[in-house]
Amino acid sequence: MYIISRTAESEILERLETSPVTAIIGPRQCGKSTLAKKILQSFPDTIYLDLELPSDLRKLTDAEQFFSLNKDSLICIDEIQRKKDLFPLLRALIDKTGRSGQFLILGSASPELLRQSSETLAGRISYFSLTPFRIDELEYQNIPSHWLRGGFPLSYLARDEKQSSRWRIDFISTFLEKDVPSLGFSLNTQTISRLWTMLAHSTGQVKNRAKLGESLGISGATVKSYYEILEKTFMVRILQPYHSSVKKRLIKSPKIYIRDTGILHSLLDIDSHNTLMGHPIFGQSWESYALEQIVSALPEWTPWFFRTSNGSEIDLLLTRGVEKVAVEFKASVAPKLGAGFFNCMELLNIQKSYVVCPFPESELYPYRGNVMVASLDKILEEIKNISL
Repeated sequence: MYIISRTAESEILERLETSPVTAIIGPRQCGKSTLAKKILQSFPDTIYLDLELPSDLRKLTDAEQFFSLNKDSLICIDEIQRKKDLFPLLRALIDKTGRSGQFLILGSASPELLRQSSETLAGRISYFSLTPFRIDELEYQNIPSHWLRGGFPLSYLARDEKQSSRWRIDFISTFLEKDVPSLGFSLNTQTISRLWTMLAHSTGQVKNRAKLGESLGISGATVKSYYEILEKTFMVRILQPYHSSVKKRLIKSPKIYIRDTGILHSLLDIDSHNTLMGHPIFGQSWESYALEQIVSALPEWTPWFFRTSNGSEIDLLLTRGVEKVAVEFKASVAPKLGAGFFNCMELLNIQKSYVVCPFPESELYPYRGNVMVASLDKILEEIKNISL
């Protein structure tokens, strides 16, 4: 297995220079530990603690003394959600020295789930969200494998499809049986597993909590709490509808996407490209894949979708300041757009729009008016070049 350079490395190094605590958050097995160990090589005096190891956890029996003895080191604490009572102590130590770059912490949950860190370390901590491998960290011609296997390193870098699929199946099982309970949630594992699979079958569609709850035998409120758990553990992306001052009836429920298409395909028993291309989820899989690559690579843009009550829709609307960019996803290399897309563009006065297709090579060409057809690498390049 070889190491793939992460685009996040330079930004995390910059944050360590200015913030007492830098937190790398993201799903388990997305590469946080590997990246952190590489970053630690840039510092002369470091300590790495993995709180999943009993030996490292015992070192923090008297955490104050341990940290005091190593006060001049950059201390990396992996899987910190397993010992959230450390946060008040970190605050006291940070306030005593006022020094930047004291702690690098890694966690497999969002700041909302690490509530003590967001409250106790307010103003002292910088969060960086790390995803599994993105396509802009790989070669564009690797899209077919990346799309099928997803970006989790041990899945993407597996020697063959069988090994990749086995890893993802094990990941799903461990996530449900170990990871979610370790965060303190008391829930029915079988029910959240069924919900996850249902979300996979309808990835990218508007969700009706009441109907999902009826199918699962639980309340709509419980459905909402379950898919928020999946969101805060980075398994799904909840895309909110865009509301503007336009005088139209708009859809108000969110769309939910399975973030990693390798996990999506395992939930649906899709183990090859041939199976994927013949599956009803094919178009939604491409939309899930391409949308996640764009949104995760462009954190300065706010993602939405836009849909009117008559069905006119924009798959992805990116906003930043006064800028709006519309993105449509088509799983065909010969895309066709309906009148509804252009009606939405006119309604929102959008000047830049793209149709993203799974081209085998880089592509960018005009479709109609100010709509461009683009490969995934080209749209990322185009939007990154947009200035306010």
